[in-house]
Amino acid sequence: MTIHWTAVYVLWLREMKRYFRAKSRIIGSLAMPVFFLAFLGLGFRRMQIPGMGEGTGYIGFLAPGIIGMTLLFSASMQGMSLLWDREFGFLKEIMVAPVSRVSLVLGRIAGGTTTSMIQGLLIFGASLALGFRLPGAGALAFGFVFMLLIAFTFIGLGLIFASRMKDMQGFGIIMNFIIFPFFFLSGALTPLENFPWFIRALSYADPLTYGV
Repeated sequence: MTIHWTAVYVLWLREMKRYFRAKSRIIGSLAMPVFFLAFLGLGFRRMQIPGMGEGTGYIGFLAPGIIGMTLLFSASMQGMSLLWDREFGFLKEIMVAPVSRVSLVLGRIAGGTTTSMIQGLLIFGASLALGFRLPGAGALAFGFVFMLLIAFTFIGLGLIFASRMKDMQGFGIIMNFIIFPFFFLSGALTPLENFPWFIRALSYADPLTYGV
């Protein structure tokens, strides 16, 4: 299996240019996470979460989950981008290029992961402004690694679904049907201990649970 790193880089660079040129996409992708942080984080700021420590507040519990939500919804955007390229013929052009299919997939995942990380770090900055605090530099490095893993995993999942679909509207419906259960089962908004046992069992099967 040969990986053509030039092709990976070119596809990554294309995703970066598309991302930074689409200001509405950046603003739109950040609006909902900031809304959740501001209204839920501040509205329930006096609520104490078991195991979070005295004085931490709900924002300390909520922020990792909202960052995870930001990364999760990026999977949908990356899959939509693949369908868009198929619709307008770009996908057909790169499929006949003399490079391996693995290189094409890695380029898309690399681009999607990078844009997701940018969005996640912006939400992290917003959460710091709203009172979220990390216990130390080690926690920051640990969180960064988990952000990478979440972005890589769910963007790959989004591309798999997009590669098997042709209708953009249908893809959006399917991804929402998949993404929202992942998000709510992860314990991003409420501790898993509050769930009934059968929902907790589903939560432990959710990969996002271990990232937030």
